[in-house]
Amino acid sequence: MKRHTISVLVNDHPGVLQRVAGLFGRRGFNIDSITVGQSEETGLSRMIIATVGDDKTLEQVKRQLEKLIDVIHVIELSANPLVERELALIKVNSVFSVLPTVISIAKAYRASVVDVGAESLIIQVVGNQDKINSLVELLRPYGILELTRTGLTAMNR
Repeated sequence: MKRHTISVLVNDHPGVLQRVAGLFGRRGFNIDSITVGQSEETGLSRMIIATVGDDKTLEQVKRQLEKLIDVIHVIELSANPLVERELALIKVNSVFSVLPTVISIAKAYRASVVDVGAESLIIQVVGNQDKINSLVELLRPYGILELTRTGLTAMNR
């Protein structure tokens, strides 16, 4: 089983995301991450889908995606060198005694403190999944109160 990143250019219409996600579900293929946003062309959106599966099943899914009416183009990004990023916001307990340690850990990951409250602080980090996972594990002992991630976005070099 291999990790795949797919770019799907679609018409910006209601229900397209549901049809694309439904196709994955019918094939028994799990979507690890999906991000959708405007593309460089007016009226079109780009979906970046991360999933794990074998090459044969992925080829089937790509062919089925291309048959959907609102799908314009499907590209497997992971077949070539790519740049991929994810954003995470991590709310950490801000007990005074560990605050300097938490901030220094964030700085080591080029993360930034974007909000400080009486009982917590919020750290923003941008990077690949391994970087974010690593930072989360380092911050876990200090008390992660809340964590949200955007999902993967990517493009070929």
